[in-house]
Amino acid sequence: MTIRLAMWSGPRNISTALMRSWENRPDCSVVDEPFYAYYLAQTNSPHPGFEQVLASQSQYYEDVAKQLASDACDTPLQYQKHMTQHMLTDDLSWAEGFKHCFLIRDPAEVVMSYTKSRGECSAEDIGIIRQAELYQQLTELSGQEIPVIDSNDVLKAPKAMLRRLCDLLELPFYTEMLSWPAGKRDSDGVWAEHWYHSVENSTGFSPYKAKELTLTSAQQQVVDQVKPAFEFLAGKRILL
Repeated sequence: MTIRLAMWSGPRNISTALMRSWENRPDCSVVDEPFYAYYLAQTNSPHPGFEQVLASQSQYYEDVAKQLASDACDTPLQYQKHMTQHMLTDDLSWAEGFKHCFLIRDPAEVVMSYTKSRGECSAEDIGIIRQAELYQQLTELSGQEIPVIDSNDVLKAPKAMLRRLCDLLELPFYTEMLSWPAGKRDSDGVWAEHWYHSVENSTGFSPYKAKELTLTSAQQQVVDQVKPAFEFLAGKRILL
């Protein structure tokens, strides 16, 4: 029986690099942002490639949830990359038997990166408040002590962090998770052409570099709004 692992992240994180990492394992296949079309259909948010995304996936939450929980998988492990801002409903019953993990990043860095990509950024866009809600809901649903990893911690010590994460998830660690071939993937969503340029050029996790952040007043307001949710999750993160 396939083990299904759901990784819950916001945008402008290292979520796609982490998806590459897991996909490079010999036992794992990946699913890339399966609720993206559902999210766009519900919100009409003007994302790049809007029509492409809608045409590439089911727009119906129940259909996607059923696929994620019961569709056949030809690998022992399936890694599902989920964006927390896409989750517009509290019906998570389909994920009860999954393993779960949460990926967080300093909200000031997220806001800066997201604004650079899209020109504007709201608290809803980056999903951090929703991420804290999902953590509580999924903890209650699954009964799991869900691991939380911080992007910067992974970049500082990828081998140690991924080994520790695998231990907590009761999964084997593979050194293949530390590097991967450059290029596109058939498993990438159609939105890759708009968002994945850096990852497509990568062959591993980039070395950690401290960032100098200068926020506008509007950006700082978003950071202040999501900070309590981030601090809740950061208090639960894996420490080496």
